[in-house]
Amino acid sequence: MHPQTAPIRQRIASVRDALTQQQLAAVLVPSSDPHLSEYLPERWQGRQWLSGFTGSMGTLVVTTEVAALFADSRYWEQAEAELVGSGIDLVRVPTGAATHLTDWLVTHLSAGQTVGVDGDVLGLATAQVLQRTLEAAGIALRTDFDVLAPVWPERPALPNAPVYEHIAPQATESRGERLAQVRLDMATRGATHHFISTLDDIAWLLTLRGSDVPYNPVFLAHALLDAQQAVLYVTDGKVSPALQAVLAADGVRVAPYDHAGAALAALPTDARLLIDPRRITLGLRQQVREGSNDDRRVIEAINPSTLRKSRKSAAEAAHIREAMVQDGAAMCVFYAWFEQALADPASAGLLTKLTELTIDERLSAARGSRPGFIGLSFPTIAGCNANGAMPHYRATAESHAVIGVPSEQAGGLLLIDSGGQYTGGTTDITRVWPIGTPSAEQQRDYTLVLKGLMALSRTRFPRGTLSPMLDAIARAPLWQHGLDYGHGTGHGVGYFLNVHEGPQSISKAMPEPTMAMEPGMVTSIEPGLYRPGKWGIRIENLVLNVPTTVPEGSAFGEFLEFETLTLCPIDTRCIARSLLDAGEIDWLNRYHAMVFQRLSPLVSGDALAWLTERTRAL
Repeated sequence: MHPQTAPIRQRIASVRDALTQQQLAAVLVPSSDPHLSEYLPERWQGRQWLSGFTGSMGTLVVTTEVAALFADSRYWEQAEAELVGSGIDLVRVPTGAATHLTDWLVTHLSAGQTVGVDGDVLGLATAQVLQRTLEAAGIALRTDFDVLAPVWPERPALPNAPVYEHIAPQATESRGERLAQVRLDMATRGATHHFISTLDDIAWLLTLRGSDVPYNPVFLAHALLDAQQAVLYVTDGKVSPALQAVLAADGVRVAPYDHAGAALAALPTDARLLIDPRRITLGLRQQVREGSNDDRRVIEAINPSTLRKSRKSAAEAAHIREAMVQDGAAMCVFYAWFEQALADPASAGLLTKLTELTIDERLSAARGSRPGFIGLSFPTIAGCNANGAMPHYRATAESHAVIGVPSEQAGGLLLIDSGGQYTGGTTDITRVWPIGTPSAEQQRDYTLVLKGLMALSRTRFPRGTLSPMLDAIARAPLWQHGLDYGHGTGHGVGYFLNVHEGPQSISKAMPEPTMAMEPGMVTSIEPGLYRPGKWGIRIENLVLNVPTTVPEGSAFGEFLEFETLTLCPIDTRCIARSLLDAGEIDWLNRYHAMVFQRLSPLVSGDALAWLTERTRAL
C-alpha cells in the first residue's frame, strides 16, 4: 500500500463505521458547501479530505461494500493518478450525464435501504432529482447526516477574514441602485421576500468583497430581502462597526450567520418567497414552513442578481478593458523572461531547472506588480507535454514536470491557463507555447483548435440566442477531422468576482431561456484538444457581447458580435499555415496588431522586444 493512500483507506473505514451506526447503506459527499460554491473554504473540502482527489468537482459515494468517485472527463487522468491504492473506484461521468450518479445508486442499492447526505450542502435542484429517482426504486434519502462531523476530528473552522467595500470608480453602481433593481424584479415575480445564498450574487448586490473562498473575492453569507430592508447573515466580527453603519444607511442590517435558517422559518404566513432552486440548498429550503398553499408561498426562479450581474455596463466594460491591458502587460514581462529562461536558465536568474512550479511563481509575480491586482482568479495550470492533456492539472511540490530546453527535449508543448483578479475585472487566459520545434502533428492539432477559437470569435448571432447553440461553431474544425474535447467551450466571467459565473454557458448543456446571450456579457472561448500521455492544447480568450450592424439592417432583429478582450499574442510557431484560409490569417493579424497597439505603451526592454516579435504579421 502506498504511504499516501493509507490515511485515505482509514478515513473510508471510519465512514463505513458511521454508516453502520446510523443504519445507512451509503453516503454521498458532494464537492459543495452551504452556498454551492465552486471553490470551497477548507471546512467543506471533505470530499478531498476523504478521497485524496484534489479536483474542484466530483462526488464521493461510500457504501458498506464499495467507494466510488464520480468525475467528468476534465478530471479522469488526474483522478486515476490520485486514487491509486485508495480503494476508491473512479466512475467516469460522460459529458451531460446528469443522471449518472443516481442510476449508479439504484444499481448498487436495494429497495428498503437508505442513502445519507448532508442536506445543508446539497443543492435543491439536485436533491429534487435525487429524491424522485431513489423513491421510484424504493430507496430512502436521509438528508440530516453530515458524515464529516464524526470522522473529521480536525475539521477547519469557518473563515474569519474581514468584509470590505468595492468602491468607486471600479464599483460603477451604488448599493441602493442594485437593491432597487432586484426589488423591481421581485415585484415582477410577485414576491414579497427573496433569499440569496450564492456568494457572488450577495457580493454584487451589496457591492462588498471578501477573501473567504480561494480565488474568488467573496465572503460567506446569506441575504434576505423584502420591500424595505435587507438582512445580511454573516459571521460575527467580519463586518466592522464602521461598515455596518454604511450598510445601515442603505437599509441593510447585519445578523449572525447561523440565524439565516431561523429567519426563513419565521417568515410571515402571507410572505411570498423567491428562491433559485439551483442556488439554494435543500437544508435551507426545508426551513420554509410548509402549508396547504406552499405552492403559492414559494416562487422558484433564477436569482435576479444572477441575470443582472452577467450584463456588464458600459462603465464596467471600460474597467475590464483596462484590467486586460494590465494583465497583458504582465504576460509580456513573464513570457519574455520565460523564453530567456528556456534558452539560458542561468541568464534568467534560475539556479535550478525550469519547472511547472517556476511558471506559476513567476507569472503570479508578474501579475502582482500590476496596478489593481488583488490575487489569482483560479489556480494556475502549467502543464508540460502529457500534463497538459489533463484540462484541470495542477503542479505540486510532490508531482511536477521539468521543462526541458530545446537541446534536451525537442517537440514539446507547454499549456498555461491562468488569470487574475483586479479591482476592475477578472481575467482568464490560456496559451500554448512550443518547447523546441513542434512536430507536424502538434502543429495540426494546435491549428485546428485555433481555427475553432477564430470561428466562434468571428460569429455574429441574433440577440437572445441561447448560448449552448454557439458551441458547435468552435468544435466544427475539429469535428471535420474526427476530433473533439470533453469540456465546455465557454463560461461567463464575473466583474472582480467569480471567474466562472452564469447564466450563459457555451457548451453541450441543454439550452434554457435564462442562457440567452445579451449585450454586456463576458464569456470565455476556449476550445481544446487533448492527447492523453502526449500533450494538451487549449487556446482561450475572453470576449464581450456587443451590438453589431448586419447587411440587412434590423429586418431580422438585433444582432450581437464578440469583442475580444484578452490581450496576449497567440504563438504562430505552432501554426500549420496551410490549414488557415485568408480570412483566418487576416483575423489573427488584426488581433496581433491590436495587442501590440494596446500593450506596447506599458512595456519596455525585453518585454517590448518579445511583444514585437510575437505579434509580427503572418
